[in-house]
Amino acid sequence: MLRKLFLIVCLGLACKAYAGIDPALLAPLTGDDPDARVEAIVKIGALANADATRLLTALKNDALYATPDGHLYIVDDDNAYDPATGATGPLPEGLDGLMVNNRLRGAADDALSALKLFAPDRALRLAAATELQKSVTLAQAPLIEKALTAENDAEIRPMLQLVAATANLQSPDGAKRKAAVEALASSSNANLRPLLQAMQTDNPDGTHVEPDEGVRVAAAHTLAALDSRLARTEFIGNLFYGISLGSVLLLTALGLAITFGLMGIINMAHGELLMIGAYTTYMCQMGFRRFLPDALDWYLVAALPAAFIVTAAVGVALERTVIRWLYGRPLETLLATWGISLILMQSVRTIFGAQNVEVANPAWMSGGVTVLGSLVLAYNRIAIIVFAIFVVTGVWLILNKTRLGLFVRAVMQNRRMAGCVGVSTAKIDMMTFGLGSGIAGLGGVALSQLGNVGPDLGQGYIVDSFMVVVLGGVGQLAGTVIAALGLGEANKFLEPVAGAVLAKIAILIFIIIFIQKRPQGLFAMKGRSAE
Repeated sequence: MLRKLFLIVCLGLACKAYAGIDPALLAPLTGDDPDARVEAIVKIGALANADATRLLTALKNDALYATPDGHLYIVDDDNAYDPATGATGPLPEGLDGLMVNNRLRGAADDALSALKLFAPDRALRLAAATELQKSVTLAQAPLIEKALTAENDAEIRPMLQLVAATANLQSPDGAKRKAAVEALASSSNANLRPLLQAMQTDNPDGTHVEPDEGVRVAAAHTLAALDSRLARTEFIGNLFYGISLGSVLLLTALGLAITFGLMGIINMAHGELLMIGAYTTYMCQMGFRRFLPDALDWYLVAALPAAFIVTAAVGVALERTVIRWLYGRPLETLLATWGISLILMQSVRTIFGAQNVEVANPAWMSGGVTVLGSLVLAYNRIAIIVFAIFVVTGVWLILNKTRLGLFVRAVMQNRRMAGCVGVSTAKIDMMTFGLGSGIAGLGGVALSQLGNVGPDLGQGYIVDSFMVVVLGGVGQLAGTVIAALGLGEANKFLEPVAGAVLAKIAILIFIIIFIQKRPQGLFAMKGRSAE
C-alpha cells in the first residue's frame, strides 16, 4: 500500500514538474492584436526553458499551427506537439498555419538570441553576449537580467551587465534610464554613441528628446568617457596595425636591402620573387592537403624553408645568367630585371592560371584576441610581427657573425682589396644575391597569409620596398627596419584623416623632400655604390 502511495505521489510530482507552457501565455498568439502577440512572445521567452525555445523556433520557421478553437500545435512531419501539455500525437482536424508577420518574426529572433545566454556551453553564451552588445532591445531586458542572475563566468558577467544597461536605455522609467547611462560609463561599445547623442538633442518643436535633465547630464558625462576610451582604443589599434604593416614592408624590403643596398643592383624583379615565395606556400598547402591532411595546419612550417630555397635558387640562376654581366651598368640592369619580372609573371600565369589562388591560414593563426573591449588583434598579424623580428635577427646574425657575412661586408666595403686577399668576389656576388632572393621568398610566405595569391602580387610592393630601402639608407639594415616601421605607422595614422590614396601620396612627397635634404637616407650610405 505504501509503495502504491509513493508511486502516485511521484507521478503527481512529475506531472507538476512538467506543466508545459501556460495556455494563457499562448492564447494571444492566435489573436489579432499585434502588440499582444509581441508581448506574448516576450513573456514566453522570459520562461528561458527548452519549451520556450522550441515554440519560438517553430514560430520563426512557420511550423506553428492552430486549430479552429485556438489551440496551438508544433507540427513536425505527421506529428503534432502540444506545447501546453508536452504531449505528441497525430495531427488534429482543421489545423491551419499561424499567420506570422515580420514584426512577430523579429520579436521571436530577439527572444531566441537572448535565450542563448542560458546555454550550458560557455562559448555559446559568450558569443550570444557579444552579439547582443551590437544590437539589443528593451524587450530582451527581462531575459538578460534573468541570465545575469544565473551567470557566474568572470568574462561573460560584465558583458551582460553592460548589455542589460544598454537595453534599459529605452526604458520608460527615468530612474532606470539614468542608472543605465551611468552603468555604461565604463563601456567601449561604439554603437552606444548614437543613443547617447540622441538623448542630448531637441525635437523640432524645441522639447528635449530626453525629458529627464538628470539623464541628459549623465548621458553627457558617459559620452565624454566613451569618446575618450574609443580614442585611446583607436590609437592603440592604429599603433598595432601600423607595426603590422611595417613588418610586412620590412619583410618585402629586407631582401631588396641586400641586393640593392649591398650590391647596388636595381632589381625590378624583386616583387616577382615575393610572388614565387607565395606560390611556393600555396604548393606546400596543396601537398599537405593531398598527402598529409591530418597535419594540414603545419604546412606553413614546411613552406618557410621551401620558399627560401626556391626563391634563392631562382635568384642564383638570375645572377649567374643575366645580372653578372651587368654590374656597374644600372640602366641596363633595371631594364633587364624588368623584362625578367614580365617573364616570371607570365610563367606563373601559364602554370597556375591568371586567377588568384587561396592560401588559407592555419587554424592556430585564425581569429584574434580582443583587448580593451572592442579592439581585435588578429593572430596572423601578430604572427607576422614575430616572424619579421625572427627574420631580421637571422639576417643580422648572418651578416655580422658568419664567414659569409664577413666576406659580404668585405666585398661591399672594398671589392678590389677583397679580391686581392683571396675572396672569390664572383661567388660572394652569387651567394649574396641568392640570400636576398631567399629573404624575398620569406616575405612572400608572409604575404600569402594576408590575402589571396596571384601573378600580380609583387607589383603592389616593389615601389614600397624601394621607398623603405632608400629612406632607411642604402645598405643599412637598421635603417631599413626603422624606415619600414615608420612608414607603416605613418600610413595607418594618415589613412583615417586623408584616406588611403592621399596617405600614400603624402608619404611619397615626404620621402622625396627628405631625400632632397638628406640623399644618404636616415643612415649614411655604405657599399659598392658609395665607392
